[in-house]
Amino acid sequence: MAKTQLGVRVDDEIKELAEARARDRGLSLGDYIAGLVREDTSGLRQRGLDAARRFLDEHQSLFDEAEAADRRPRGAHAA
Repeated sequence: MAKTQLGVRVDDEIKELAEARARDRGLSLGDYIAGLVREDTSGLRQRGLDAARRFLDEHQSLFDEAEAADRRPRGAHAA
């Protein structure tokens, strides 16, 4: 497949984050960005976000209970 060079302007912070994530995944910056575009345009990213939202909608109460338990003072017991 032929490749085309693109020029984009982003903040330094975004550049550093993208380079770090590409490095973590063992990808070139170009391949990392291409993967993000593929995921976005194929709907994969949105399906993942939708699945995460459904999971939280179904199980949020468990997370809320765990957080409440963490906030309770240690050693205090109800009579």
